[in-house]
Amino acid sequence: MREMQSISNIFAVWDDNEDMSIWPEDFSKNTLDEIVCLQAENIASSKFVRLRAKANVKSRLAGQISREEYAIGRKATVEDSAECKRRRTILIAELTGRGYQC
Repeated sequence: MREMQSISNIFAVWDDNEDMSIWPEDFSKNTLDEIVCLQAENIASSKFVRLRAKANVKSRLAGQISREEYAIGRKATVEDSAECKRRRTILIAELTGRGYQC
């Protein structure tokens, strides 16, 4: 139960401070260091999305949330996961275009 409370607190912070806004598709003017930082940020975001999905399932199985709440969380997870994948594709394309192997 303590784990769920701490996860809930993380989600509250995420919801208040982080949005999965759409990134631009052109990073040609960014430095390599900036792209690497963006890639690290995206990896962290993707891991958090997976953690949030896992907590959503656990909460539903434990009867802590309704089907509707689960569906809302699931929809957000699917959207955020798709955005993380899109970001990864863009960043890899940019790095590959600069001659780096990913």
